[in-house]
Amino acid sequence: MELTKALPNLKILLDEPLMNYTFTKTGGPVDALAFPKDNDDVKALVDYCREQAIPWIVLGNASNLIVRDGGIRGVVIMLTEMTTIRVEENVITAQAGAKLIDTTYVALDHSLTGFEFACGIPGSIGGAVFMNAGAYDGQLQDVFESADILLADGTIETWSNSDMHFAYRHSTVQEQPAIVLTARFKLMAGDTVQIEKRMKELTELRQLKQPLEYPSCGSVFKRPVGHFTGKLIQDADLQGLVWGGAQISEKHAGFIVNINNATATDYIELIAHIQKTIKEKFDVTLETEVRIIGEEPK
Repeated sequence: MELTKALPNLKILLDEPLMNYTFTKTGGPVDALAFPKDNDDVKALVDYCREQAIPWIVLGNASNLIVRDGGIRGVVIMLTEMTTIRVEENVITAQAGAKLIDTTYVALDHSLTGFEFACGIPGSIGGAVFMNAGAYDGQLQDVFESADILLADGTIETWSNSDMHFAYRHSTVQEQPAIVLTARFKLMAGDTVQIEKRMKELTELRQLKQPLEYPSCGSVFKRPVGHFTGKLIQDADLQGLVWGGAQISEKHAGFIVNINNATATDYIELIAHIQKTIKEKFDVTLETEVRIIGEEPK
């Protein structure tokens, strides 16, 4: 592939199965999987793709994601080698590939409070900004200060909190081809003991309620107004339903777990079945929180 010749210093895997990287352990192959080490690598890669009309997409940590079994044409960019986290006074600066969980523990180490809600979210910083990730009454927008964003035309801009137009599981980054390179979070000085206590409480709560013992894509659906997704699925007698190798978790009905070599198609068909059933029984439309990307299998 010409891409590997054009960017010889970049780690690029060809025809790579994405099931090796997604949290569901499903997904077809991508033409080229690239692992840039810094902003210059990312920019060079995006510039080359633009000049050659090659489609590209960023996967983040591939935690809240389903890649269809047909895989992805073009280039997938994974920022998992861009993981630097820095602290200056009460501001944490993290590269997009840094894990959100790791960032919350850096905040703890510096006695900074405000990030505790995210201590169990398995995504990357870039993905968390993209999705306005949240849990336990906290969202990324609550602590987000700014981010350096690479646009499809190769320019890099710094976007503030207001530029992001955050909403429930939404940010401006979703509306255009753009890559979060680095994000900054403004926290407050706090008591280390209290911060650690809260993080321990939330971690235990997550372990108690969520099916962490199986591969999954995390919370599948957005919470519909006036309802709880898990309760709707339980009331529809769907909890525990097995579809191919996928199952609606017996531990938390808002999760679909891979119990027996599930395919992405199993996941997608089960999601559609849940949506159809909930609409028919309760006239409630369930919207997916998980991103579904890629091509149908041939």
